[in-house]
Amino acid sequence: MRYLPRQIPRLLTVVTPFIIFAMTYFMLGLWPNYLFKEIDVRNVYELEKQLFGIATVAGTVTPCEYFSIHHCAVADILSGLFYLCWIPLPVVYTLILQLTGHGKVAIHLSSAFLLTNLIGFAGYYIHPSAPPWYVMQFGFEPILGTPGNVAGFAHFDDLVGLPVFENIYNKNANVFAAIPSLHAAYNVVTLFYAIKVKGHKWWQYGIGLVAIGICLSAVYSGHHYIIDVLLGILTAVAGILIFEGILVRIKPLAKFYEMTERYLTSH
Repeated sequence: MRYLPRQIPRLLTVVTPFIIFAMTYFMLGLWPNYLFKEIDVRNVYELEKQLFGIATVAGTVTPCEYFSIHHCAVADILSGLFYLCWIPLPVVYTLILQLTGHGKVAIHLSSAFLLTNLIGFAGYYIHPSAPPWYVMQFGFEPILGTPGNVAGFAHFDDLVGLPVFENIYNKNANVFAAIPSLHAAYNVVTLFYAIKVKGHKWWQYGIGLVAIGICLSAVYSGHHYIIDVLLGILTAVAGILIFEGILVRIKPLAKFYEMTERYLTSH
């Protein structure tokens, strides 16, 4: 019983980057990216169709358009379950790492997670982009202030009889922020750090499966193009490389993380 109370401040330490991420995300709504740059609605759609288009009787369509028509209950449920892991799994695994004596990996994971988000948020402002469901519902004319939409996850809500995704997407800070797909990025970061831990083989398999499932679900649900997902994965790689290859090697930050890691792993 003495162990857990002593861990509480340490658990709060490793999740602090997640808290900063959440605060930053909701602040994006105060300065929407479309106020600074033109929204890309058509170009990314046309590129997606050119690169990944599916030939049908009615003509070539994007994968998202195809799945909006061709879907089934099993895939609807699985896609929803995978997508719901996008942030909870990285947070839970970070806590598990701390509780199992891997404080250094835990703080590195949450810090790289935060950095990946900041890079992704910059991408939102560099290239504001409409998600696939927007094109399917509204066409190519940008309508500012468009509220969030559950898109294909409406099937999940209908099947479980609860407004799970409706409640989530009602709080969407900005629908014109599809590039990059940070949903695709989060568990790529988590998987990288899981691989660094010996004895976490089943965690590695599970996180890897979820990472793949989220990427597929993003497209299946109509929330992201394949292009968005690939850029999201690249964002995760960039976040990891910058954090591990540059930031923790800068002397002041290196000293900060050394002190933090010592505190997290002390008995």
